[in-house]
Amino acid sequence: MNYAIGDIQGCFSVLERLLEYIQFDPSNDVLWFTGDLVNRGPQSLETLRFIKNLGAQHHVVLGNHDLHLLALGYQAHPGWKEDTLREVLDASDCEELLTWLRQQPLLYHDDHLGFTMVHAGLAPMWDLATAKRVAKEIETVIRSDTAAEFFRHMYGNQPEKWSEQLLGWDRLRCITNYFTRLRFCYPDGRLELKNKNTPSFSGGLIPWFEVKTRVNVELKILFGHWAALGGITNTPNVYALDTGCVWGHQLTAMRLEDEKRFSVDAHGRK
Repeated sequence: MNYAIGDIQGCFSVLERLLEYIQFDPSNDVLWFTGDLVNRGPQSLETLRFIKNLGAQHHVVLGNHDLHLLALGYQAHPGWKEDTLREVLDASDCEELLTWLRQQPLLYHDDHLGFTMVHAGLAPMWDLATAKRVAKEIETVIRSDTAAEFFRHMYGNQPEKWSEQLLGWDRLRCITNYFTRLRFCYPDGRLELKNKNTPSFSGGLIPWFEVKTRVNVELKILFGHWAALGGITNTPNVYALDTGCVWGHQLTAMRLEDEKRFSVDAHGRK
């Protein structure tokens, strides 16, 4: 079986209980992770070690917190006061873990199961071929000798709209923001990166998956990042899996073969 799991953010003990609940069999089951494996929770190091050691039994896409960890590892950012990543950075296997993390994609697509997984969402103007192509641009640079320079230029909210004419760091930052920070858009697909509310308190902004001109509506998209949704999109083929574990709510897995969901409470209840 294949299980897609929402943002863990260092809540490893909750992940362990979720895997016990779904009776995870590492010899047969595959775990998909929507990104944000680390940060804000207390066990980022244990989370990374566990997932890395799953080998072929997992798929990961990078989230904004995972990229932030890499930026810290490259000393490309001073860090935020709420970060809980020092244990990872001080670990004896830090370099090994960050090297593994750098190899993870921004998009994972499975033709057989028919699911596409990203951390935050897909730009409304990207079809699957475009999304794969631009994801590869980011993946290539973070695996290259220019990774540290990329991380120094990664932070920021501009440009706010994708264009094939974008070049250099502006282009790479825009791609990264759509994949890892997207929640709301304006009707024309421009990014709005400050609002983290539910759609009912959006002030007229549109969830990325409700943009009327969205060209990727045929895809079955798995994503995390947006805990305020509570796992609900009310949109066909769009599956929100971040149910706010790090905020004391739940960690959720969805079995892809039948789309059944399993959740455990962050404080111990199913």
